[in-house]
Amino acid sequence: MAGIEVAHLVFARVDASLKFHALLHDGAKLQRGTEIAKVEGKVGSILRGERVALNFLQRLSGIATETSRYVEAVRGTKARIADTRKTTPGLRFLEKYAVRAGGGQNHRVHLGDGILIKDNHLAALRARGLDMKAAIDLARKNAPHTLKIEVEVTTVEEAGQAVEAGADIVMLDNMSVEDMRRAVKSVGGRVLLEASGGVTLDNVRSVAETGVDLISVGALTHSVKSLDISLEMEA
Repeated sequence: MAGIEVAHLVFARVDASLKFHALLHDGAKLQRGTEIAKVEGKVGSILRGERVALNFLQRLSGIATETSRYVEAVRGTKARIADTRKTTPGLRFLEKYAVRAGGGQNHRVHLGDGILIKDNHLAALRARGLDMKAAIDLARKNAPHTLKIEVEVTTVEEAGQAVEAGADIVMLDNMSVEDMRRAVKSVGGRVLLEASGGVTLDNVRSVAETGVDLISVGALTHSVKSLDISLEMEA
């Protein structure tokens, strides 16, 4: 479950006289038929807040549930499951909170949280005559010393180049499991390795067993199925 306090705030905004009783906390495991909260007060006020409160609860609990499935799938490995910035406009902070409620961790919340040099950035810089090392040096020169620099690569050779060029984190983008395994061996723990692209529940265990440190999954927020939660009136 995730979003119980958000639902509480919705009902409080509709009618401050409503009494909201949370029966479970965010992160709690749910089963079909589980009661998660009770709302007492004017029927009209409850019905006005019902849809918005349920929308938040269903969306956020769906994200937390899907995240927990990925976390469970890689249990026993060192890999950590992380989200991406592929979130619903206006709901990023809540959706990233839901990922944490499901046992995952957050990647960058916004661009200021870290420097990620992607393929398009490298292509643009190459057009100016700058190679990967020059790109990393330029980023480090213009960034606070507290920010880490991550570079997206698509081959084992590029992973090695990124490490030698001074990257703090290397993202293995849409690489095969075998290539990821080779990259892990080649890098030898000198930097953090993140696997990204094409990760599903069916293959996430195989990805984790390559030895990568992080696995980012955009599907946790951009295409998750909302949990089925409803509100039933009692006399």
